Amino acid sequence: MITEVLAAALMTSLRESQIEVAANEIQMERPALRDHGDWSSNVALAISKEVGRNPRELAEELVQAIERSSNDLIERMEVAGPGFINFYLSPRWLHDVMLEVLSEGEGGYARPEIGKGQSINLEFVSANPTGPLHAGGGRWGAYGDSLSRIFRRCGYQTFTEYYVNDRGLQTELFGASLLARRNGIDLPDDGYAGEYVAEWASEMPDDVDPIEWGRKRALADVQQSLALMNVEFDHWASEKALVESGAMEATMADLRAGGWIDDRDGATWLRTSEFGDEKDRVLVKSDGEPTYFVPDIAYHHEKFERGDLVIDVLGADHHGYVPRMSAAMQMLGHKPESYEAIIGQNVTLVRDGQEIKLSKRTGTMVEVSELIEAVGADVARFAYLLQSIDSRQTIDIDVLSKQANENPVYYVQYAHARIASVAREAASRGIDRAALDSIDVGLLTHDRELELLRYLSTLPEILEIAARDRAPHRIATWLREFASAFHGFYHDCPVLRSDVDAGIQQARLWLVESARVGFAIGLDLLGLTAPEQM
Repeated sequence: MITEVLAAALMTSLRESQIEVAANEIQMERPALRDHGDWSSNVALAISKEVGRNPRELAEELVQAIERSSNDLIERMEVAGPGFINFYLSPRWLHDVMLEVLSEGEGGYARPEIGKGQSINLEFVSANPTGPLHAGGGRWGAYGDSLSRIFRRCGYQTFTEYYVNDRGLQTELFGASLLARRNGIDLPDDGYAGEYVAEWASEMPDDVDPIEWGRKRALADVQQSLALMNVEFDHWASEKALVESGAMEATMADLRAGGWIDDRDGATWLRTSEFGDEKDRVLVKSDGEPTYFVPDIAYHHEKFERGDLVIDVLGADHHGYVPRMSAAMQMLGHKPESYEAIIGQNVTLVRDGQEIKLSKRTGTMVEVSELIEAVGADVARFAYLLQSIDSRQTIDIDVLSKQANENPVYYVQYAHARIASVAREAASRGIDRAALDSIDVGLLTHDRELELLRYLSTLPEILEIAARDRAPHRIATWLREFASAFHGFYHDCPVLRSDVDAGIQQARLWLVESARVGFAIGLDLLGLTAPEQM
């Protein structure tokens, strides 16, 4: 990699100055502004105090030493600010990127092995089985599934699951609401009043348990809606099955044996405050009924059988949940860093300039399936992934319904379709790509060509950042910018026009193919299709 070449050059020049540093002390970064070069290092600043040197003078000394080595990848260098070294490279390094992309292809390029086989258990969505998945919940589906794809490409063994809360008051209320609607009587207090309840009640046979039938009907609807978004799970975990297995009692016994449980005021408490929670938590109420926290603890304890790192993707109202669950896991012997929670923020849907309220209970909601029907699965999914999960999101259905540049996924997928159109047109003209080792990639010197390759060169590090920061939106941003670079190339650098030199034409055909590989990887990471026609 070019960063390794530049770091080695810096290491050699440091040794010439009688300075020994560890390899990890030489960091390379891409400058925020292209005018500041292709790569930059702050090594002179980082070590100046340790070696007793003025950082800018040291940086100038290092630059002079590298210049004496005549590295043909470096066109020039400059020292900026208090001691940054900026590298301006020849186009050859980008030509090497293109050859790397074409050699490794979709399966091999941009596959940083940072996971090193570590296993991750990733739970997301986990909406109660009391109705359809509303459009707000769809954000969690798109996010979690894309994050799992990113983890897997980075070398993590990733296991995804959905926790079905199929016992307790809410499922009972839902069953009672179905029964009331079917029988034409008033809903129970705090019952579910959505239109879907009446619709589903009309389907419910007379000879079934409404609670169990309602659970299955809701879960089937959620599974179908998520499948429309290309979201799948490795495992659907049942709270009811967990409780029936005795896991809850076994976990309570482990916590009591560890000395973490107190019996006071007629209730059973867990001393979570000793691990940073704001207060201790009730496990069993004074009436003998376990709180929801007990099966949740048992479930999370069990999840470590399926992953060394357990990650929950939770809703905006779960901030208080995290420290208590972290405390319980540590009490059961799990390391603090082995449990992680990602808190997502809510979605606001807008249509005709008006906000659409999302409430499963009152029935004023847009279902994921309805959003997909209105704008398409890819459009809905990409819209969810455009912003960081920890920021509130507003989705304008009218904008997403347009097949135009303001529709972000259309802009990206249209770039991929253009690539396919180049291949079809070349085939219709009888133009084949020559063998890669026979073309002169050095002919690719146009700014648009080099910009396209520059974006391709960033994909591995963007992927690594997306995995580290749990940030699929970084891939979405890269795709949009890459699409913009391709559209610019397509406009300014004709590939098949009759007046294009044959050598340049062949080089551009292979450049287009390398772009196809980049789009294929990025679209797959976000769970989107790569259309060949639009």
